[in-house]
Amino acid sequence: MAAKIPFVRDMEFEYEQAQQVSPLIRRLVANNPGPFTFRGTGVYIIGRGDVAIIDPGPDDAAHIEALLRAVEGERVTHIFVTHRHMDHSPAAHPLAERTGAKVYSSTIAPKPSDCDEIRLEAGDDQLFTPDIDVKDRDRFSGPGWTIEAVFTPGHTTNHMAYALVEENALFPGDHIMGWSTTVIGPPDGDMSDYLASLEKVRDRDFSTLWPTHGPPVREVRPFVQAFIDHRLEREAQILAQMHAGKHSIKDMVSVIYADVDKRLHPAACHSVLAHMIRLVQLGKVMCDGPPCVDSEYWLT
Repeated sequence: MAAKIPFVRDMEFEYEQAQQVSPLIRRLVANNPGPFTFRGTGVYIIGRGDVAIIDPGPDDAAHIEALLRAVEGERVTHIFVTHRHMDHSPAAHPLAERTGAKVYSSTIAPKPSDCDEIRLEAGDDQLFTPDIDVKDRDRFSGPGWTIEAVFTPGHTTNHMAYALVEENALFPGDHIMGWSTTVIGPPDGDMSDYLASLEKVRDRDFSTLWPTHGPPVREVRPFVQAFIDHRLEREAQILAQMHAGKHSIKDMVSVIYADVDKRLHPAACHSVLAHMIRLVQLGKVMCDGPPCVDSEYWLT
């Protein structure tokens, strides 16, 4: 039995007010709560004087003004973006125009779809392009702080987390969230990449995770392992359904997610699809063409 994920959901904050949460980190939560953003987008300000900003959030005038007030009298030198979703990246270039900072992120292109399907998440910031391409292990520094890029594909093809070396802390974006599991929605979401990225973060032994949504995670290694166990348990459930004669994702979802509101079953189908693509890659399952929600699947 997989370990139960020890979610953390309690956090004290005021919207659009910067709060010192560690010696080198300030957090400002955007007023954009929702089913995918939890309380809102947590924007992180690193250092004092010459500062970096991680995941600046939505392109909302009041939010951008709040960020500018938070760094008044300081110089923003770097704006780091984990990935180009609408709750993470749109404020990057408006903020850069106001501060003179450069925008840093991965330039890897999203994966195209082999299926005639609507993308699960409609939150892709398709206009976003960084000024500076970031690659795994790249380092950037300011007075008293060092940021290291940690490539974590899975939630998206180009997802980049950022480590604050001085505090052994990681800003995992949407790769790991304290309050919920992460959406892995094909084609851009990839379950094999996601699991490998979880193992990568687990093995780094970070002291703290500061997700873009929700409170920090302090017991990092067991927390990340619980996420891995959860996904592998779901994979075992899918294989058990196939052994029982189920060949379609929708039939499997009706059993595996029987206790979940049926309005959420379409999203569950995409989650199972991500697992199916991985199982096809591993040679455990085959299907009639590219793996899609409506494909038929068989055990090999």
